[in-house]
Amino acid sequence: MTNSTFNRPGAVDLSALTQRPAGAGRRGTRNSWVVEVDESTLEATVRRSLQYPVVLELTSPRAQGADQLAADLAGLVNAAEGRWLLARVDCDAHPQIAAALQIQAVPTVLGLLAGQAVPLFQGVLPHDDIAAVIDQLLQAALANGIAGHAEPIAVPDDPETEPVRDPRYAAADEAVARGDFAAAEEAFDALLRANPADAEARIGKAQAGLWARAGRVDPAGIEARLAADPADTAAVLDAADLAMVQGRAGEAFALIIRLIRSTAGDDREPLRRRLLDLFETLDPADPALAKARRDLANALF
Repeated sequence: MTNSTFNRPGAVDLSALTQRPAGAGRRGTRNSWVVEVDESTLEATVRRSLQYPVVLELTSPRAQGADQLAADLAGLVNAAEGRWLLARVDCDAHPQIAAALQIQAVPTVLGLLAGQAVPLFQGVLPHDDIAAVIDQLLQAALANGIAGHAEPIAVPDDPETEPVRDPRYAAADEAVARGDFAAAEEAFDALLRANPADAEARIGKAQAGLWARAGRVDPAGIEARLAADPADTAAVLDAADLAMVQGRAGEAFALIIRLIRSTAGDDREPLRRRLLDLFETLDPADPALAKARRDLANALF
C-alpha cells in the first residue's frame, strides 16, 4: 500500500454504490465502532469513507479463524476510538456483496478510502500484523486528507438487551441508512415543524443536505476546476462540501470565507448561505464555529 493515492490499478471504485450515527454512552451501554453491513447499507458505509477510513471485514461463521479475526479487529477499532470504522459483512447471508467485490475466499479484509476499496489481506493474521496493516491504512488516509472521526454507536452491555432508540428519528435514520438523503431531509423537516427547537433534527437536516451535495461531486475534478479559476463559486462550494464530509471543517469554512472577501454585492449571497448551511451541520458548541463566525463577520463588514 502506498500513502500517496488510492487511484491506482486494482482499486475498486465504489463511489456509485451513512447511517446517521446513533447516540453513545447511554446508561447500560458501551461505545462501539463496529457495524454490520448488508445490501441496503453498503452504499452508506462506502460514503463514510469520504470522512474517515473504513475497514470492510468480509467473513463467514464457517471460516476457520474467523472468530479470532473478528475479535482482533473489534479490539483494535474500539481502542482507536473513532480513527476508523469496522464494517462487517456476513458473506453467507449476503453473497451478492461478496460477488460484487469479487471475493475469492473468506475472511478477506478490504480498506475503504474516499469511496474506493483496496485489498488489505486475506485469511487470518497475527494481531500485531493486523495492527500494522491498519496503521498503513491510517497513514494513507492522512496523506489523502481524510482525517475525520467516526461517531460511536451504543451497544448494550447485556447482549440480550436491545439499545434504546428514540422512535422520532426512525424515518430519518432509515432514509440516511439507505442513502436517500432527500427523504431524510423531509423527515427532519417534519420533526422541525413539530418542534422548531429540535436541535438534533436541525443538525440532521443540514447533514443530510451536505451528504446529498457531496455525493454529486467528482473529487478528482475539484483541484483542476479550482486551478483553472480560483474564483469559480461552484467549484469553491463543492470543495468546501468535500472538505466538510472529510472532517476538515476549518478548511471548508476558510475556502468560502476567502472567496467572500474577494467578492461583493449579490455574488456574496450564495457563499454566505452555503457557509451558514455548513455551520448547521455542527454542534453549536464546536470550537471551529466561533472562529468561522468571527472570520465571516470580518469578511462581510
